[in-house]
Amino acid sequence: MEFSELDTVDLQLLDALQQDASLSNVALAERVHVSPPTCLRRVKRLVDGGWVERQVAILSRDKLAHGLQALVEVTLDHQAAEHLDAFEARAVADEAVQQCWRVSPGPDFVLVIHASDMPAYLAVTQRLFTQDANVRNVKAFFATKRAKFGTQIALPR
Repeated sequence: MEFSELDTVDLQLLDALQQDASLSNVALAERVHVSPPTCLRRVKRLVDGGWVERQVAILSRDKLAHGLQALVEVTLDHQAAEHLDAFEARAVADEAVQQCWRVSPGPDFVLVIHASDMPAYLAVTQRLFTQDANVRNVKAFFATKRAKFGTQIALPR
């Protein structure tokens, strides 16, 4: 199913789900003004069609020992596909890496890393940056305040 095939109800369902995926089918149906069976069928079609990648719980960093959040720019010495793929595979396999983006221009990657404290962050740097001879430059920015965090994609109304 192509984006142009989504109708208003599909878009309303996607919008409601990205705001609160824990809504019951009945509550979701009420929110978008369709019957519960219609809602269930449409949500299944959206999930099966890949419009919904996954449903997760976003935990409160304030309630947990949230530690350090770092945004890290990584530049490799060699940018051939196999070198980019090798670094990416190592980064995404590390549980401290919450996000891994290949970017251009500038650095080759931007990582969002979560570590419990500075020693844990240093261990991540050893695993990902120091042991790899192909990493040329690393520039880390440590979060001091999170002014906004969201996962929603703006949808046409």
